[in-house]
Amino acid sequence: MSDLNKILERLKENEEVARKFFEVEVSILSILNFKDLFERLLTEIREKFAIPYVWMTFIQDNEIGDMLEELENSELLRQRLNVISRDTLLALIGSQARPILINQDLTPYFKLFPKGESYLIRSLAIVPITHDGEIIGTLNHGDGSPHRYVPGMDTTLLERLAVKVSICISNVVAHEKIRLAASKDPLTGLLNRRVMEKVLEREVERALRYNTPLSVVFLDLDDFKKINDSYGHDAGDQLLLTAATYLSTLCRKSDIVARYAGDEFVIILPSTELAHAKKLVDRLRTHFRENPVGLNGQTVPLSASFGVASLQEPEVRDHKSVLRLADQRLLAAKRERRQTSKVLPLEGRGAG
Repeated sequence: MSDLNKILERLKENEEVARKFFEVEVSILSILNFKDLFERLLTEIREKFAIPYVWMTFIQDNEIGDMLEELENSELLRQRLNVISRDTLLALIGSQARPILINQDLTPYFKLFPKGESYLIRSLAIVPITHDGEIIGTLNHGDGSPHRYVPGMDTTLLERLAVKVSICISNVVAHEKIRLAASKDPLTGLLNRRVMEKVLEREVERALRYNTPLSVVFLDLDDFKKINDSYGHDAGDQLLLTAATYLSTLCRKSDIVARYAGDEFVIILPSTELAHAKKLVDRLRTHFRENPVGLNGQTVPLSASFGVASLQEPEVRDHKSVLRLADQRLLAAKRERRQTSKVLPLEGRGAG
């Protein structure tokens, strides 16, 4: 083959590679959630370029870290995603955002591999990904050939892909912030009522489909109006924040805690029998009693009334009825508390 033919063949190959990169970029630019973005990106790169190993590594404790929980539902991403410390990543790639090509002494870079994965690679391309000008992770390509990624090769297309991925991540982050703001109670940071009801409907449907238990706890703070009137609304807000913190701390990661309205909260307990839900209520009641709140230099007791209902009860048919039954039991508990509080002072005077 003449030199001219070799040049033309090379140009044709480059055009084909550029076309594939463009197709990858187009396919990801309109995606607005992390799960679909990363699944599409990793799949497209692997299939279009016949790269055996493609995965992503992210730095812990950055802005997108709290938004990646949904990725736990993706089997692909559990196998193709890794999270490491900032110091570990920067020790490997430094602070420059240009792609790095390596085909010798790859052992230190095994830290980038997803946990439990052993990749048989002899050359590696590490493409830093940025958000707001800071490195947040890398897009990694590994191949069994030492000639696939050789230091000194042109990385222009990889750099362009990194820019597009960074743009997509910024788009998803902005979209997720709006979504989270719409789903969260602005004071406590818990789910709001609207989203809680949707989550409860989803969890009840799942429990019915797989014949698993589910319980709901409805609670509200005792004497909240009196505390609000006596100490002011800022103190009332502090009480709500403290109660929300206690609830979130004592519940499991799989439980869903929401602020229903005012001083009312709802806890959704998937895979939980009624008896176990009542044990949680006992722990919450004890924790509230043993951890009063300091307001304006005074110690204010924190207590709540509870209503508990289970999906396994005969009168429960759907998400609305289980919530309604928990609410009815909460109202009954509040009536009983008011009656008890009226009786106790009389008994106290009689005993004197």
